[in-house]
Amino acid sequence: MELEKVLIEHFGYPSFKTGQKEVITSILSGHHTLAMLPTGTGKSLCYQLPGLMLKGQILIVSPLLSLMQDQVEHFKKFGEKRVIALNSFLSADERKNALHQLKQYKYIFISPEMLMVPFILRKLQELTVSLFVVDEAHCISQWGFDFRPDYSKLGEIRKKFGDPLTLALTATATKKVREDIIRSLDLDEIKKIESTIDRPNIGFYVKELLEFREKQGVVCELVANLQKPGIIYFSSKKMAEQMASLLSDKGICRAMAYHSGLDQSTRILIQQQFVYGQLDVICATSAFGMGINKDNIRFVIHYHMPMQIESYLQEIGRAGRDGKPSIAILLYTPGDEQLPIQLAESELPSEQQIDWLFNKLDEKRMLIDGKMTLDINLMDLGGFSEIQWRIVEDFVINTSLETISIKQLRNIIKEFVLERLAIKKNNIYRMKKWAESRLCRRQNILQYFDETLLNKVNKCCDICGLQIIDYQTSHSSDLPLVRKTEQNWKELLAKILINSELRE
Repeated sequence: MELEKVLIEHFGYPSFKTGQKEVITSILSGHHTLAMLPTGTGKSLCYQLPGLMLKGQILIVSPLLSLMQDQVEHFKKFGEKRVIALNSFLSADERKNALHQLKQYKYIFISPEMLMVPFILRKLQELTVSLFVVDEAHCISQWGFDFRPDYSKLGEIRKKFGDPLTLALTATATKKVREDIIRSLDLDEIKKIESTIDRPNIGFYVKELLEFREKQGVVCELVANLQKPGIIYFSSKKMAEQMASLLSDKGICRAMAYHSGLDQSTRILIQQQFVYGQLDVICATSAFGMGINKDNIRFVIHYHMPMQIESYLQEIGRAGRDGKPSIAILLYTPGDEQLPIQLAESELPSEQQIDWLFNKLDEKRMLIDGKMTLDINLMDLGGFSEIQWRIVEDFVINTSLETISIKQLRNIIKEFVLERLAIKKNNIYRMKKWAESRLCRRQNILQYFDETLLNKVNKCCDICGLQIIDYQTSHSSDLPLVRKTEQNWKELLAKILINSELRE
């Protein structure tokens, strides 16, 4: 059947986006495929369409609960009801029913952590998995910016399904990471479809400020004048809420905050309001935007400096999916790297936490078949975050004390933490260097991904002559005037802080 005909009949799209047809053709020809496609090119279609033609189930491994839910809703919007996400959003009864009726589903989304649960894995092994999809495949690589230990075990899991046809998808992976993905999944023969990561319709602009406290005023002025809708990214939930309140209270736009601290129903409501044009701006942490189906986002502003070029590229890629001009603005002040460094350190267990835990294990270690198990109560007692605990737990439960001592295991974990922190800091300083560079910003990013700038974009970034005024609304002069005196801003910020304290 002609692919274009299927595309129109089932999805209503007149044509394929960059790389989609090549990936789909590769899959339908029976080739394991690694696809690196730019953010915003509809990677989900690369397994959704083949699923209509392949017998058996399509199993999609996805790293984020919010991304899974977005994809499930996206599938249902196109009339595909045979889809489910096996995650913590399901109640115990819903999960039990789903596992007993798995064969009725065509597309099954699951996190790598849940895929490791023996009972769930056994139920999935009863199916005929015709396509094994690894979404956000850069999470596999220890060199990837968002490495997840359970992702590194997906090669073993593939074998338990009988080495099914495999599709690895990513938008942001360097050559080194792509090689690591192929090795980890144990794919000897694979077809690589590597499209350019460049999105020519997105302009880059780094706005350098002398002091961090200037940022709120600058954001208000930008949002008042820029074409909307837009997204503003923050590394702080509290700052996202403050900025959303400020924009709404000043009558600049309809804005809401979105972050992981909100309950699920509130997050879904805010996302839907944004998608359907009831909100102009979302002030969000990185939890927002994965898989969101909104093609007319005109700007993405980064209030805080991202932790790496890969995530920056992924987040700005949510703009301009309709192909129209959009702008990505990074607000940068000297010293902005300190917050991401703190965040990087907080994601990893400290040396003190590791020593404390292993002292407890020496006292109360439990052995089953020569392996250790961890008491979950130690997580709270040791002050471990969920991410920190998952890292340590992965090492402990997968180590045999017949081949290694407790002391050696402790040192291995410490060495891993030091190595991961070094990688993260290197990524942060590379991002800082990009922000401070006087070279073409687009060319700089392409070079990082081993690409060459082939088609020069006129006024592609602030270094090459791009002006923010080109992205403003035609009636900017009618919008609220947001340039305030320093005294007015001090009064306004004081009011925000008071309100924030009252909320807390």
